[in-house]
Amino acid sequence: MKNILIEYPKCSTCQKAKKWLEANNIAFVDRNIITETPSIEELTEWIEKSGQEIRKWFNTSGLKYKELNLKEKLPTMSDKEKIELLASDGMLIKRPIFISNKGIVNGFQEAKWKETI
Repeated sequence: MKNILIEYPKCSTCQKAKKWLEANNIAFVDRNIITETPSIEELTEWIEKSGQEIRKWFNTSGLKYKELNLKEKLPTMSDKEKIELLASDGMLIKRPIFISNKGIVNGFQEAKWKETI
């Protein structure tokens, strides 16, 4: 499996992650989270493999998250509803996401990314 970087090109954290991957000569396939929003099936698999709670996959600092008042709504939603919501709009998903044979991480924290390479 090839390494995959799922990112939003205008996101400064995504740009930083991409530069880090390139600086460390790590090959990856680049995927735009808006034009190729992850599917329900992909998100279900990735969330499970990441070992994180679904709520950690939401971009809580994003405008869309705040606009939809998700801080209040998420606690009453089922896991299925949360994943469907994430799959409905790439801007709701915490990014960047890095997928490799060793694991899946979302958000850019260099130490965690090093473990996943």
